[in-house]
Amino acid sequence: MGKSDRSENRLLFNKSRLESIAPPSTGRAVYHDEKVRGLCLQVTARDRKTFYLYKWFEGKPVKYKIGRFPGTTVETARKSAKKLLAKMADGENPQAARTAARGEMTLDMLQARWLADAKLRKKTWKEDERQYNVFLKRWGGRRLSEIDSGEVVTLHAKIGEKHGRYAANRVLALLRAMFNFALSPHESVKWKGINPTAGVRKFTEKSRDRFITPEEMPAFFHALGEEEETVRDYFWLALLTGARKSNLLEMRWDQLTVEGMWRIPETKSGEVVVLPLVQQAQNILRARRERYGHQPWVFPGPGKAGHLVEVRKAWLRICRRAGLQDLRIHDLRRTLGSWQALSGASEIIIGKSLGHAAGSKATAVYARLGVDPVRESLDVATGKMIALQNGSKEGAGDGQ
Repeated sequence: MGKSDRSENRLLFNKSRLESIAPPSTGRAVYHDEKVRGLCLQVTARDRKTFYLYKWFEGKPVKYKIGRFPGTTVETARKSAKKLLAKMADGENPQAARTAARGEMTLDMLQARWLADAKLRKKTWKEDERQYNVFLKRWGGRRLSEIDSGEVVTLHAKIGEKHGRYAANRVLALLRAMFNFALSPHESVKWKGINPTAGVRKFTEKSRDRFITPEEMPAFFHALGEEEETVRDYFWLALLTGARKSNLLEMRWDQLTVEGMWRIPETKSGEVVVLPLVQQAQNILRARRERYGHQPWVFPGPGKAGHLVEVRKAWLRICRRAGLQDLRIHDLRRTLGSWQALSGASEIIIGKSLGHAAGSKATAVYARLGVDPVRESLDVATGKMIALQNGSKEGAGDGQ
């Protein structure tokens, strides 16, 4: 990266120019930005393009990695380079700081300390822990300063493509909160660095109204009937209870009562929720208890958790077989509520049957609302769905 190659490889960086740069046949080529002095792009024979800051500092060359292009944009690279140059102007060697940081904490270490604090102030810490294990654990062994904004952008995009914009935004928010915690004057952390989520934009989220319509229900039931027992039972119960995926996967026999109630100890709201079970759901559970009642879980699994942990592949298979587009597992929860609404149930009844946390205006009504009207509403809505199992044309919107 000597001075001889600077004039011939100097250009004004922008996205299209950097994308058009062809990789060298061997070794690496270096290009220098005309706008920010010291910012350069290194291109390898394998077409890996990486931003660096290259500058002489106290008589010695300093080369500092900023991030991989195109995950790290030109604008982000320039901002990072300017911050590093400002530090060097103040007499700080960023490369020396990075070397010293080799003893810094890893993301796993930060997560453990952040989670310990979150348990004291967040009702949803279990969901945060699950998201970390699913989406961020792959970075667990890396030091905090090794995670750059380009990688965060790439991960955010991949999660959005595979799991949806909402899931991607929740993971981004979690990572941002963890790094903000690391940068706060907290006694257990005391880390100095740059939050790699800064400047990473969330996806625009649209409120979903997708549910299984009366016209789609027969095909759904037919596709579900071709699955093996555990998958079939799981999705039947998801439809009949409207329960969240994690609560149903972690359903235990000791949560069920002889009166046909399901007591969920940990919900998204952090509160205990008691849901009535319709007769069809009780029948499914009774059959499963005969086979799996000796185990604690309703849906036992071979893994470390002891219970079933993933049903996404089966869900995609069912939707493909039924010809259902843009339908997610969580939409089964919306389906139950929508069919209750089509059958004439009030928002208060629907909210209670789905275990929603009551808002300030509804709290008093929730407190007075007994289980009978909720069970009646569930019986009517699920009865109309079940009537379509064999292709019956009974409508869902004829009221109660």
